[in-house]
Amino acid sequence: MSKGRFGKYGGQYVNEILMHALIELEEAFEKIYPTPEFQREFMGLLRDYGGRPTPLYHAKNFSKLVGFKVYLKREDLLCGGSHKLNNALGQALLAKNMGKRRLITETAAGQHGLATAMAGNVCGLETEVFMGIKDLKRQAANVKKMRLLGAKVNPVRSGAGILKDAVSETLREWSACSRTTHYLVGSTVGPHPFPTIVATFQSVIGNEIKQQILEREGRYPDAIVACGSGGSNALGAFRPFLEDEGVRLYFVEGGGEGTGAEDSSMVFRYGSPGVLHGSLMLVMQDECGQIRASKTRAAGLNYPGRGPEISYLCEIGRVRPGYALDREVFEAVRTMCRAEGLIPALETAHAIAYVLNHREEFDPDDLVVINYSGRGDKDLEAILRYFYGS
Repeated sequence: MSKGRFGKYGGQYVNEILMHALIELEEAFEKIYPTPEFQREFMGLLRDYGGRPTPLYHAKNFSKLVGFKVYLKREDLLCGGSHKLNNALGQALLAKNMGKRRLITETAAGQHGLATAMAGNVCGLETEVFMGIKDLKRQAANVKKMRLLGAKVNPVRSGAGILKDAVSETLREWSACSRTTHYLVGSTVGPHPFPTIVATFQSVIGNEIKQQILEREGRYPDAIVACGSGGSNALGAFRPFLEDEGVRLYFVEGGGEGTGAEDSSMVFRYGSPGVLHGSLMLVMQDECGQIRASKTRAAGLNYPGRGPEISYLCEIGRVRPGYALDREVFEAVRTMCRAEGLIPALETAHAIAYVLNHREEFDPDDLVVINYSGRGDKDLEAILRYFYGS
């Protein structure tokens, strides 16, 4: 596998203006990341600021409900409420070491924007966030938090006003200011080296799962289930287990309102290889190669592509793709609330819904880990409106 490629996927399909910035970033990451000084400061921030390690919780009531043993990797307990802080702290610290003064990023569910604002403040860097106008409305709570932290939040009105448009706008901004500014990409998407950098910083999740499950059960899990779009939380959990063939890996994307291409974010059913935001990956596109909008109630899964590494892993069969429909996702929220007293983010509820609705894929003696990637505070209005109409 060549550098920056996962099979045929990956690469650097960008304007020449950005090549210097990408080369600079790759060289800096390879030089700075392995150093004891960086590792000491990064792991210290994850521990003392972020709250790692996050617990691996045996969900006993949920386990009785589904008929096999389920653990939840509690990334919702990371400071900020989701797994996003792992990568944000890592990249912000890297940018600081590179002499950058400013961070820019995109966000949809708002969790990555919030994590970037937090990490920027910790590292003494200015933060600017680009967010589609549709996501600004449905994730208003996180927008308020970002602004309270001092981040500048820019509405993106182009296109459909969702995540893909925010990414495009952030790339345009970065091309004009990369000398002083770092683009803190939030998922395992974009041109090389971003997919590798993000997956590396998020792999703390899977490394902890390995240690914790061995301490609790004396063996690795039979399956790990994670929601996904670009793939950051999924690869964070999966990567340390890729060589362990006995561990089944499930990637759950947004089924939306139905199983049609116009009503879902089911890239693994309707996508084909194409270039999006500087990388060759599986994308939703029409016969002319134009990007087709995706649809799901979970803002963080509303991206029309799958990152190059997750595209490759699903193509070779190491990762099994699945989906959950919106109605199944809301029912999963209710089930987790009643069974365990936990309110999951709508993104996270996709993984929960898959386990609930595919119990036949798991044996009674299986150990299953769900990567509980975020809490549902940000989605509370949407959840209440779905169940109670207000």
